Amino acid sequence: MYGGQKALDHLNLNVKEGDIYCLLGANGAGKTTTINLLLGFIEPTSGTAFINQLNVQENLKHTKKFLAYIPENLMLYPSLTAVENLDYFSGIAGKTFSTPELKGFLEEAGLQSEAFSKRISTFSKGMRQKVGIAIALAKEAKVLLLDEPTSGLDPKASNEFGRLLRKLKDKKVATLMATHDLFRAKEVATHIGIMKDGQLKQQFVAGDISLSELESAYLNTMDYKEVAP
Repeated sequence: MYGGQKALDHLNLNVKEGDIYCLLGANGAGKTTTINLLLGFIEPTSGTAFINQLNVQENLKHTKKFLAYIPENLMLYPSLTAVENLDYFSGIAGKTFSTPELKGFLEEAGLQSEAFSKRISTFSKGMRQKVGIAIALAKEAKVLLLDEPTSGLDPKASNEFGRLLRKLKDKKVATLMATHDLFRAKEVATHIGIMKDGQLKQQFVAGDISLSELESAYLNTMDYKEVAP
């Protein structure tokens, strides 16, 4: 509840290992609130959030061990290099790696080797997101939470990010991504949900719906009128 208004209303969502579940919806639909509940940033007034079958509110520290979180603007230390950031954040997760191992995670995440020793302050958003994926890989995260991770990325960087998500899918990572990008959702998701006013209005298996059908479903749910060509 925010100011007496429900941010989420009877949301029932289950993301299994190997799933990439994309949540679509306008600003204020409840996508970020859903992610914040799973992160333990806010406490539900009713209902329960679970990570790996553990109640998030009752096991905040323990559930964070399973999680990696990449927001729209990933916060890294700008004066540190990619390797140094990865070393720091994997250390917080209780992991210790040699420099070659750290570079291996960055390489697996798609970061070019010449960027490994450069300061994050020189990185594009797409490069920072790759460091975020490397952190998830190093942490051996079972759950990946993404809040508008492709916003502001050019088509090439967005496509590369989608490829990395599919790589994590093959590692049985459960991914929940809040996004406005219908095209990217259709491309990478196994499941897609459309939210409005805190409610999950529609759900689809991504392979069972075309992009044009998804667009129509989204516009109808949002009560937007389609514009004729």
